[in-house]
Amino acid sequence: MQITLLLFAAARERAGVGSAELALPDGATLADLVAAATARWPALEALWPYVRLAVDEAFVSDLRAPLRPGAEVAVIPPVSGGHPRVALVETPLDARTVEGLVVGPDRGGVVTFVGAVRDHTGEHGVTRLEYEAYPAMALRVLGDIVAGAEAEWPSVRAAVHHRVGVLAVGEAAVVVAVAAPHRGPAFAACQAIIDRLKADVPIFKKEVRTDGSVWVGLGP
Repeated sequence: MQITLLLFAAARERAGVGSAELALPDGATLADLVAAATARWPALEALWPYVRLAVDEAFVSDLRAPLRPGAEVAVIPPVSGGHPRVALVETPLDARTVEGLVVGPDRGGVVTFVGAVRDHTGEHGVTRLEYEAYPAMALRVLGDIVAGAEAEWPSVRAAVHHRVGVLAVGEAAVVVAVAAPHRGPAFAACQAIIDRLKADVPIFKKEVRTDGSVWVGLGP
């Protein structure tokens, strides 16, 4: 059976391709796919402890999971849809625009988080960041995070916009805006959203430093 393999960020760089078709025997598992991918691209072997695998846009942690013919498997390195208030954009972000999606006369507490590019990481100077994403899955997971926060704190309305592409120092990479009748739920939901985004959304960050470059999450 044929399986489509998608590779992003550091995985794409090490394999030298962004996607490929792999022929696996019927009944093959994720473990079989990992073995086949490693055989074709040995440089991937060092990444497996750090990455997550998504099958048809859903994370799967059990390597014994069987694959269906025609499945799409994405290799998701560590991470720095369909929801009307989430977006991936290539143009500069405007916090007021994102706030405008959530404010209302019944919501007096508005909390906005802006994550901007800083000029250093530890002792390393940073000249720019480069973001890329698995767009379809990123939007779906981001939408699930926003919907989950709104279910957990029913009084809130939330929105998230994230940049992709090349960002200079000082530019906004992400804006999270949350509005609620009172400040408590707004603060709590805003923090939960950005924490979950960093953990689960397949958006990848490459730091271009004065002494080299590194994909965040794969080393110092």
